[in-house]
Amino acid sequence: MAWNDDIVLKLANIGSYVLFTSGNVYSHLGSAAAHGAGAKETYLTPEQWIFSVWPLIHFLFLGMIVYQFTQDGYNHIIKGIGWRFPGLCVLNAIYSWLYTAHGARIYAILAFVVMLLIAGTVSHCYRSLKVHHTPSGLLDTLFVHLPFSLYHGFVVVLLFVTGFAAFGVNAHTHHAGIITKILVFLSLLFLESTAAGYVWYSEGDIAGAAVISFSLLAIFQHQTSSKFIHWSALIFFIISLIAVLRAIISAFTNRNRTFVTDEERAPLVG
Repeated sequence: MAWNDDIVLKLANIGSYVLFTSGNVYSHLGSAAAHGAGAKETYLTPEQWIFSVWPLIHFLFLGMIVYQFTQDGYNHIIKGIGWRFPGLCVLNAIYSWLYTAHGARIYAILAFVVMLLIAGTVSHCYRSLKVHHTPSGLLDTLFVHLPFSLYHGFVVVLLFVTGFAAFGVNAHTHHAGIITKILVFLSLLFLESTAAGYVWYSEGDIAGAAVISFSLLAIFQHQTSSKFIHWSALIFFIISLIAVLRAIISAFTNRNRTFVTDEERAPLVG
């Protein structure tokens, strides 16, 4: 493989990554950074620190941009993901602009629609990598699978956060009614179930599960005006965290068991 094979796609990956990064930087430099989740406060808005997952995702994607010029990176990124990554970056830049825009509710609704497109695109990339391009080494795991796991998990959270911004009430001007509390509770339940699903039904995707789990903690910390929402988020965080910790313990146990088995199979005399 030559470095300039599929050079148009490689350049598109670089350009779209710059657009993706600048869009997220813009969204966090505006007034929306006051609470970290857009121009409207809702009863599902998380604490701002959870959005620090973005710099990690950007750093790993930067590594992916460099890694695409290697043979292994070419197989996973160019052949496995293809033009979906540039499309994903463009959609994310549009979302960042719409979600931080002040004014009419239509911006929030459009942001939710774009987030639905992002969720579909990143899910397609995520499944393609999981099914057809399993990691063959540390670099594959670190610069291809890990950023998409983090991104996919965070998009699940943002889909609900954006949905409440588009169709929910403003937490600064309205009290949480029974309908709002039920919808928030169901959303928290779904997020907790999704985190568990990442661990047990997605080949032990601890990274994606951890993002969702700590997002529940961030919601618990930020939602103090409603005790029901506040403590519900904490309970679901604890449940999801237990699933993540069990998966981590299981991963280390299986690794040690494999190591012992290999040692037992080794010849006594070499």
